[in-house]
Amino acid sequence: MRKTVAVIMAGGRGKRMDILCHVRPKPGLPFAGRFKVIDFTLSNCVYSGINDLAILTDYHRSYMAKYLKKWGLSSSGKTFHILEPKSGSYKGTADAVFQNLPYLNKLNTENVLILAGDHIYKMDYNKILAFHEQTKAAVTIGVTKVPIKDVHRFGTVALGGGNEVLDFVEKSRNTRSNLASMGIYVFNRDVLAQRLQEDAIQPESPHDFGYAILPGMLGRDKVNAYEFTGYWQDIGTPEAYYAANMELVCAPPPFNLDGTQPVLTRRLNLPPPNISQEAVVVNSLVSPGCVIKGYVENSILSPGVWVDTQAEVWNSVLMSNTFIGYHSVVDTCIIDEEVNVGKLCYIGFGKSLLSRDCDITVLGKGVTVPSHTVIGRDSRVLPHADKSSFRGNPIGPSPILSQRGIVQKSWVNKEVQRNERKGVHVT
Repeated sequence: MRKTVAVIMAGGRGKRMDILCHVRPKPGLPFAGRFKVIDFTLSNCVYSGINDLAILTDYHRSYMAKYLKKWGLSSSGKTFHILEPKSGSYKGTADAVFQNLPYLNKLNTENVLILAGDHIYKMDYNKILAFHEQTKAAVTIGVTKVPIKDVHRFGTVALGGGNEVLDFVEKSRNTRSNLASMGIYVFNRDVLAQRLQEDAIQPESPHDFGYAILPGMLGRDKVNAYEFTGYWQDIGTPEAYYAANMELVCAPPPFNLDGTQPVLTRRLNLPPPNISQEAVVVNSLVSPGCVIKGYVENSILSPGVWVDTQAEVWNSVLMSNTFIGYHSVVDTCIIDEEVNVGKLCYIGFGKSLLSRDCDITVLGKGVTVPSHTVIGRDSRVLPHADKSSFRGNPIGPSPILSQRGIVQKSWVNKEVQRNERKGVHVT
C-alpha cells in the first residue's frame, strides 16, 4: 500500500463532557483505570504499522503534550510531531489540518489518515486503507452502526449502490440513517489539500470536516464508506463515558484490554495494588498503586486510589490519587483525580429528581469533601471546590447510612468476604 501519515485530532474541548473536561482535553480523559482515551487511537496506529504520526493539540495543549512525551513513541521507531495552532485556537477540525498542510507536504505520502483521538475501539487501519485504494476513492469515511436514538450525536451517511456516500448529515435529528461517522477519514493527499484550501477562503464556513468538507465533496468527488463492525464507543457525555467504563466489568467485557495486542500506554512506575486482609474487591478493575482497606464492587480504580477502612465504593469510576475516607460510601459516581472524601460521607445518595437512564454523581478534579457530608444522586461538584463550598450541607451520617443498609451488610461476615476476594481483577 501507499505510504500513509496519520493525523490524530487531540485538541477537542469536549463541551458535552461538562466538568470532566474543564481541566483537560477529551482525549486526555482517564479510561479503564490505567489508560487515557487517546491510548486507543495511538495503539491502533502502532499495531497497524503506521510510522508517521502528526498529533494536533489545541485545548489544554500543554496537558496533552506532556502526556504524549511520556508515551515513548520516539523510542518505538515512530516519527511523531505534536503540532499546535499557529496562533490562538483552530477554527475547526478542517482548519486544524489546513494550518498543518506545510508539514504534510514535506512528507512523501499519498494517503492521509485522519483520526479522532477521543474514541474507544481497537481497529486495524490497514483494512480501511486497502479498501480506499481498491475503490480509488478521493476520501473514505469509516462508519459504524449506532442505535437510532443516538444518531443525533453523530454525523451520519446514506449509501447508494455499493459503498458510495450519497448524503452526509452532521449531528441531526432528522436523519434516518444509523450509519455513523467514526471520525476516521482516508484522503488522497492532493485532494485533501485542494479542498482545505478552497474552504479556508470561505468566510462563512465552519471549517469543519463534518459540517463543510465532506458534504461539499458529495457529487464532486468519489466519497465512499467503509463499515467497521467491531466495538466502538464515542464517550461524548459523562453518561456515555460512565457506561463505556462499566461495560469493562461486565461478563464478558466488549473487548480485551490486554491479550495479543494489548492497549499501550505510558509506563507506570508503581507497585501492584495493596489489598489488605480485611478488604473486599468484587468484579472490579484495580490499577497499580492503589490501596484498598474497604469494600469495592463493580468499579474501576485508576492508579493511586486509596479506599480507607470500612469505606465502600459501588458502581463507580475513581480517577488517580483519590482518597475515600473512613466509613464513607461512594455509589454510582465519577470521581475525578485528586479528590479527597472525608470520613462518614455519602456520595451519590438517593435518587435523581429527574427521570434519567443513568443518574451519575460527578465530582470534579481536586474537590475536598468535608467529613459527614452527603451529596445526592445526579449532582455535579465543580473542580477544586474546597470545604467552604459545602457550608450548610454536612449532616449527621448515621441516619443516612442506616437507611441504605450497605455498611452494616458489608462488614458482617469476614469469612465470606475472604472467599469473595477470588473475584478480584487486578490490572
